[in-house]
Amino acid sequence: MTERLVAGVATLGAGTYFGWDGFTIQSGNLVVILVMIVLFVLALVLPFPGGRQRK
Repeated sequence: MTERLVAGVATLGAGTYFGWDGFTIQSGNLVVILVMIVLFVLALVLPFPGGRQRK
């Protein structure tokens, strides 16, 4: 079973990379970073539940 897992992982390939002037990032990592930034901005913009009821 372990041989199948290793063989399956070995055939995945290297992935897609983007580069700008010496800066290189893999597409999967870029997607994760962009999702984290979107969630951070939403956390700053969206109000806390029930936060406006207290005075």
